[in-house]
Amino acid sequence: MPTLVNQEAHGDEAGALLGFLDAQRGAVRRTLHGLTDEQALLKPSASELSLFGVLKHVAEVEQAWVEDAKQVPHSIPRDHSNFHLSFEPEEGRATVKDVLAFWDGVAAETEKFIRSLPDLNGTFPLPPAPWFPEGSVRSMRFLLLTLIQEIGRHAGHADIVRETIDGKTAFELIAATAAER
Repeated sequence: MPTLVNQEAHGDEAGALLGFLDAQRGAVRRTLHGLTDEQALLKPSASELSLFGVLKHVAEVEQAWVEDAKQVPHSIPRDHSNFHLSFEPEEGRATVKDVLAFWDGVAAETEKFIRSLPDLNGTFPLPPAPWFPEGSVRSMRFLLLTLIQEIGRHAGHADIVRETIDGKTAFELIAATAAER
């Protein structure tokens, strides 16, 4: 669902990309508007995704990518044995409110990190993974574009799940959240 992203200051590429990233975060957040935690855990479509699961997953993915860019160990180590937990309630992240607060912290850290860089040309090595070519490096620009793509993809999933729960569409949710501001 497109929303207008505020125009960046001339020459502020990082600001423009952070604005688009924030717009995608907003798209996911809106799908949870007005739902109970129980509704957020529903899996009403053909997929195994719940809105809670989408929310938690994108928050963890954002954190992991930024930690990769910083070249620090992941705060939440995930592998094949526990990947499913990135979609499920856990201690400390068991409610929508908990995960939204967690994601707020992740988003603030992402912005702080990106704003600390002289530009987006710096690079970082991709971690070893079967889906990454060995020895690959990517730019900070790639990091932001990847986060925009990842969160945007899941925002689309979340739109479908939300509409399946109660018929509310992205347009309705944009209007409802704007009315509350």
